[in-house]
Amino acid sequence: MENKLYPIKFTPILKDKIWGGQKLKTILNKNSDLPNIGESWEISDVEGDTSIVSNGGLTGKSLKDLLETFKSDLVGEKNYKQFGNKFPLLIKFIDAREDLSIQLHPNDELAAKRHNSFGKTEMWYTMQADEGANLIVGFNQKMTRETYLEHLENKTLTDILNFDKVKAGDTYFIEVGRVHAIGAGVMVAEIQQTSDITYRVYDWDRVDDQGNERELHNDLAIDAFDFDMPDNFRVTYAKEENKSNQMVSCPYFNTSYLEVTGTLNKANNYDSFMIYMCVDGEAEIKTATVTEVLRKGETVLLPAAVKDFEITAKYAKLLEVYV
Repeated sequence: MENKLYPIKFTPILKDKIWGGQKLKTILNKNSDLPNIGESWEISDVEGDTSIVSNGGLTGKSLKDLLETFKSDLVGEKNYKQFGNKFPLLIKFIDAREDLSIQLHPNDELAAKRHNSFGKTEMWYTMQADEGANLIVGFNQKMTRETYLEHLENKTLTDILNFDKVKAGDTYFIEVGRVHAIGAGVMVAEIQQTSDITYRVYDWDRVDDQGNERELHNDLAIDAFDFDMPDNFRVTYAKEENKSNQMVSCPYFNTSYLEVTGTLNKANNYDSFMIYMCVDGEAEIKTATVTEVLRKGETVLLPAAVKDFEITAKYAKLLEVYV
């Protein structure tokens, strides 16, 4: 099947958000008339938001079509066995002009029971951050259910949250059950399980154009918290050039940082698809039959059947993802 499969790009699915901005247009060249683009869903198999191929002979086909046609040749045998015709990851770029809501995500068990969905373990790679911008991750003190509920009730939740100043390159691993929010002025690449389940616990008393506050999910959220998590969410990683430097390895995805200056011969030995997100610069990905250019703000899916390929760049920073 390899001769039919090649490095696949999809049409970004752009999401207008109350907190979104313009950086996805101005920095990542996303084409849209939306006033506040908060998210660009680069690869999605979320119900109602399935990605559509934008390059090569499969143009116009949906990710769902590809899974049904190519099966393990697309995703790898172990992934196809586990997930069938569901793609396991959701890949995004996010631009927060304003703070996102304070939120958390349920684990697989709770998400399956309540929403017939996967849980939502995720990671962020900071692509750009305005001076003084923050990410909110976890609490700034040991936390109990009782203390948390007291602060929620008294509208003093922000007193107990951990605010981290961030800069480009800073990376965070957000496990299910951990409270978090992307702060104003931050643009990230996000890699997560295929899930759109978010429990909002506080939204800065924000209202929409009609004067309505957004729905909160505190009744659902309280059972999803893990108050005993250690502060191990900051990711440290090497930045050796022309080498895959591991950032995150978890049951749901593996992500490496890859800075390319020259030509790299790559082999896919993972029994998985591979995804490359270009977070800076520009690269060429070349297989036996096709060369695909990957520019900053673009994402490409290499099917599992594509075993050998080359990445060439004068300078590019890529996130390399597989399951």
